[in-house]
Amino acid sequence: MSFPNDDTPADHHDDRPTPQPPIRADLASIADMVAPGSRVLDVGCGDGALLAHLVHTKGVDGRGIELSMDGVKFCVNHGLSVIQGDADTDLKDYPSSAFDYVILSQTLQAMRKPREVLLDLLRIGKHAVISLPNFGHWRIRVRLLFMGQMPITQRLGHQWWNTPNIHLCTITDFVGLCHELGITIEDTVILDRFDRVRGHGFDGFANLIAEQAVFLLRRG
Repeated sequence: MSFPNDDTPADHHDDRPTPQPPIRADLASIADMVAPGSRVLDVGCGDGALLAHLVHTKGVDGRGIELSMDGVKFCVNHGLSVIQGDADTDLKDYPSSAFDYVILSQTLQAMRKPREVLLDLLRIGKHAVISLPNFGHWRIRVRLLFMGQMPITQRLGHQWWNTPNIHLCTITDFVGLCHELGITIEDTVILDRFDRVRGHGFDGFANLIAEQAVFLLRRG
């Protein structure tokens, strides 16, 4: 028979933080780019997995915007500060320099005006963190070359007729747009089809092997 330790109060509570579930590798790469205690806006935050991770592990002041009302309700029910909104139209209502980081994960290619959205992200935040699928991946090139069909991959998992992705680009295309707009790329993380980090920085080889990339950007 065991007895309670007399030195431990009966109403003692464990104050250690609750362990957070693991997040996707691309979201982990985004989280690594965010400084602890910063102000963060997660645009298109979905189910709030990244936002919750940042709030609980890095102590950020986190806010989210999500198009889906189901996503908003899920986030709010889990204690996250998330509102419904459309990045294509609502970002203009946010004040300049309101956040340290604005995050847009796997969403830029679904925007009607990605160039304008990118500029708004860097107006609202001191930094922007962008992740996107790479249409220049070698498997995509092979499928187009030999089968003549729009590719379906882990990150581009739709048929051509039901895809939400309307402005697909390669890593080279995105880097070129940043240079055109005078945006500084502070870091680039390259991930393969198994979500493994294959390196940092950009070159032609990265555009060939990367299934997706994560960029840390700042203004001018």
